[in-house]
Amino acid sequence: MSEPRAVHLSDYQPFTHIVRDVALTFRLAPRATRVSATLRLAPNPARPGHHDLRLDGENLRLLSLRLDGQPLDLTPDATGLTIPAALLPSAPFTLHTEVEISPETNTALEGLYMSRGMYCTQCEAEGFRKITFYPDRPDVMAPFRVRIESDLPVLLSNGNPAGQGAGWAEWVDPWPKPAYLFALVAGDLVAHSAPFTTASGRAVALNIWVRPGDQDRCAYAMDSLIRSMRWDETAYGREYDLDVFNIVAVDDFNMGAMENKGLNIFNSKFVLASPETATDDDFARIEAIIAHEYFHNWTGNRITCRDWFQLCLKEGLTVFRDQQFSGDMRSHAVKRIEDVLLLRARQFREDGGPLAHPVRPDSYVEINNFYTATVYEKGAEVIGMLKRLVGDDGYARALDLYFTRHDGDAATIEDWLAVFQDATGRDLTQFKRWYTEAGTPRVKVWEDWDGETYTLTFEQENPPTPGQPEKGAKVIPVALGLLNPNGDEVLPTTVLELTETRQSFRFPAAARPVPSILRGFSAPVILDREVSPEERAFLLAHDTDPFNRWEAGRALAKDLLARMVTDGASPGPDWLDAVARVTFDDTLDPAFRALALRLPGEDDMAATLHGAGITPDPARIWSERRRMAEALARHLGPRLPALIDALAEPGPFTPDARAAGRRALRIAALSLMSRLDGGRAAATAYRAANNMTEEVGALVCLLENGLGQEELRLFETRWSADRNVMDKWFALQIAHAHPDQAVATTDRLTRHPAFDWKNPNRFRSVIGALSANHAGFHHASGGGYRLVADWLLRLDPLNPQTAARMSTAFETWPRYDADRRALVAAELARMAATPGLSRDLGEMVGRMRGA
Repeated sequence: MSEPRAVHLSDYQPFTHIVRDVALTFRLAPRATRVSATLRLAPNPARPGHHDLRLDGENLRLLSLRLDGQPLDLTPDATGLTIPAALLPSAPFTLHTEVEISPETNTALEGLYMSRGMYCTQCEAEGFRKITFYPDRPDVMAPFRVRIESDLPVLLSNGNPAGQGAGWAEWVDPWPKPAYLFALVAGDLVAHSAPFTTASGRAVALNIWVRPGDQDRCAYAMDSLIRSMRWDETAYGREYDLDVFNIVAVDDFNMGAMENKGLNIFNSKFVLASPETATDDDFARIEAIIAHEYFHNWTGNRITCRDWFQLCLKEGLTVFRDQQFSGDMRSHAVKRIEDVLLLRARQFREDGGPLAHPVRPDSYVEINNFYTATVYEKGAEVIGMLKRLVGDDGYARALDLYFTRHDGDAATIEDWLAVFQDATGRDLTQFKRWYTEAGTPRVKVWEDWDGETYTLTFEQENPPTPGQPEKGAKVIPVALGLLNPNGDEVLPTTVLELTETRQSFRFPAAARPVPSILRGFSAPVILDREVSPEERAFLLAHDTDPFNRWEAGRALAKDLLARMVTDGASPGPDWLDAVARVTFDDTLDPAFRALALRLPGEDDMAATLHGAGITPDPARIWSERRRMAEALARHLGPRLPALIDALAEPGPFTPDARAAGRRALRIAALSLMSRLDGGRAAATAYRAANNMTEEVGALVCLLENGLGQEELRLFETRWSADRNVMDKWFALQIAHAHPDQAVATTDRLTRHPAFDWKNPNRFRSVIGALSANHAGFHHASGGGYRLVADWLLRLDPLNPQTAARMSTAFETWPRYDADRRALVAAELARMAATPGLSRDLGEMVGRMRGA
């Protein structure tokens, strides 16, 4: 097989033709859907000359091709159709095609496919070419008119309804959009509906479409949508622009959700929620994802990206916006901690391995492989830094200019930075390196105090990454505060700007201050500074910045756990007493206290040890982390029962942040108590639970202690008919299995009658759960590596997108010992040598083997 060719940013050219409008007719049938497309086109003046017309198309049976009414006798190739320039007029013309496709056999869940009798689409990034012949690229934007013919009762597409009758419906989207935002849904559905009136008085009909029987679990999603719409009006001045906004919940979906204009399609797990079936984490994710997809209406739809290299322009910005929204809805401090935990767990791991790439990559083989933590989470961090540098007013002026200047455009990172430069007068040439260079900067810090002046010296290092051996200094905003030895703050938060490899900053100080550096995690960097346990305990007790207060406690725990792993140390009073003070401080947010009780993750510790030049041993990390939890349980034990009782919610379940925080702290305390009482309190809590948060929380407490088999049986009996809840049942027993049993547990569950491996959610809940069990996946036997590789190879021919995304389980393999590296290398080689390996998985395996 020939190697797939890479696409390069430097090769961009505008499309040869302009698409003035699109008319589509779908005659739906499971294995023989007919799609008629009428495109009105014209030569693009941005591409002078007379060019061939190249239309993308895959797995399409061409039935008819006419140009200005005259038939053309042309044969498509494997990836599309070319109409030679000699056959094309130099003036505007009309092209008509009719194709046949088979949604029922489309297991890749890309293009038009079927999910349990429902027709639905997923077109981002390049799925529309599996529906009809079209220039499937984001800079080709046009209004769409769609007619759907089917005997199914609900027929939906983008935009506003334009008419309907027995067996048909028509939709018109007046706003020009790229093909990746096209959507169609047809099925037996019912709506949970609500009205909304925009700030200017426009009436909008809101509908969440679900399968019959699920409509009673849509209320929270609808509430989240209404709050998102109102927030975007007040925070960004953005109103909704159609008469109807539809959301559809789909069981078989490769991603979380999709922002198609006016018709968002969601993985059902991010819509359906009730206290009995959804945890507090589920409610928070639903709120955030509903907001994220709605916010795309402006940052992604009205202004889209010129090409897929600019993906971070819509995704990074929209993640930043949904983070702001969630902070306003809940707690900014807790939200920031959670975002940084995710960033470090996923994006730092990506930046430090063979899959590292810039926020805006300069080449790709398969664009689906670049829907990554770097594009999304680091992309959001870059925007947060930009806002921090220009200030709230500068950011607001720049965003207003962005929406005014680029409404209806397919924009670039250069366009984005230009509006900030024009709105604020700031030169962002150096800042642009955050978009073009991969890797996580390391910032070393030294301090000096001479009795009158306190000096902080910073040195930034930008380590080499694949394809980028050398990098320049970045603009790094470092939010700094200084505290007196008595705990008083003598320098409120001040943003220092690092722009050189080495810089010093001086402050008058009559007493040696304690620095609080990188407040709010003001830049996505690794801070390298020698800090004593006593100073960390001081910051945990006194820092006025909630993020750095939490960070001090986490650093205490990581330092201790590293010593336990490498030197056999034991937890001492500095850490134990510090955690106890936070745990029982009723003046603090319970959600913050719960985060303070969370021990460093095993993968996080492996990365930390590797960064310090120590080869991590997954089995030892697991056992020492367990010993650490037991020591904390013994230290807090006498006071835990009273805390657990005090946090019990007497009234009915509510998903608000206050109640969720109390439950989080109660379950954290219950987890520690379970290490002391043999699981008695957890078993009691499981039987008494009246909501999924406490039911799952108690079950995890039991599983972590090798218990809970009877509770698992009861859970399965109760929830066997609920697909989303059963995903939890599968995942919990693998993710919390003893490392020596994780592979066997996973293998057993793949033989369970309910293991539908073709469903992405169920596949992730089993194979993904093994990947998340750090010591189990990295078991010295290599069994975890073999099992995951086996299942990736099985899934790849049917759903290459999901297989490729889950292959990142192997991305950290260079950090481990020689035996484990050899085992992983063998599995990567086996996958690479498999005949017919998809372009998606092949690219990922090749990049990881390159390490």
